Amino acid sequence: MKNILIYCGSSAGHNEVYKNTATEVGKTLANQRLTLVYGGGSVGLMGTVADAILENGGEAIGIIPSFMEPWEVQHKGLTECIITESMHARKQLMALKSDAVIALPGGWGTLDELFEILTWRQLGLHQMPIGILNTNGFYDDLLIMLKKMVTEGFVKQANLEMLIVDDNIESLLEKLRNDVSEGELIGKWIGRA
Repeated sequence: MKNILIYCGSSAGHNEVYKNTATEVGKTLANQRLTLVYGGGSVGLMGTVADAILENGGEAIGIIPSFMEPWEVQHKGLTECIITESMHARKQLMALKSDAVIALPGGWGTLDELFEILTWRQLGLHQMPIGILNTNGFYDDLLIMLKKMVTEGFVKQANLEMLIVDDNIESLLEKLRNDVSEGELIGKWIGRA
């Protein structure tokens, strides 16, 4: 496990704990000689993680779609920055360059990316471990909803178990390294009438 794909907010949120945790994530990745792969932004939690890894001697690869360039949110100090033609190409390339995925707190984009990467794993398109860093209980309500999806028969328990949750970055990284979950691939999870 070398390249860690981080999904997180382009905003910092209202509670300072989110920014502090993003800084800790960047430092931890640098200390463990892991490379950050992320959306290439300089703002919000995205920028905080990137700044922290770079300030601590680590490497950061940003992948940003061309339509965002005029918004001037692209981080200018990255180890590598790749411009894609679309959001779809961006998400695909981020996944291709990564060995594991972690979602920090964020908004629509973070949830979109998290659920897409989980779906891709369920479909057998990759075998990367996927984690949530549940800072300040940010994802507690979502985790209740995911369990309800299992209870109501819309998600298999094995597929829910593909999602690794922790509130500490070091222990989450260790769990990702030791992930052996396999989920249930397509054909096994499609309900037949």
